[in-house]
Amino acid sequence: MKQEKSQGERVSKLMVDKPSDFVFHAAYMAYSKTWDDTPSEEDRAKLNEIMLSFSKGKGDQPSFYSELSQFRRGFNSGFRVSSKIRSERKRDWRKREQKRARMSRHKR
Repeated sequence: MKQEKSQGERVSKLMVDKPSDFVFHAAYMAYSKTWDDTPSEEDRAKLNEIMLSFSKGKGDQPSFYSELSQFRRGFNSGFRVSSKIRSERKRDWRKREQKRARMSRHKR
């Protein structure tokens, strides 16, 4: 049984955060930011439904984020950041640091 919202009635943000549960807290933070960025009351009501179903355990993480992503602005689900990790041997690092320290001592 759904209650129909009248045109002027405002939808309030849910306060169901569980800071001790990292997964749920991260999901709540994503919901909260999306809710704040969404001006439409109809969309906010849908966001509340998504968050309530996740808080009651009726959905898993991937389905929650896929439902939430349709309301997020500037969110590109296909975007992946790949970073290259640069490493060096400890001996080379020490040599470079010693040289840098020598140079800084003589610059004074």
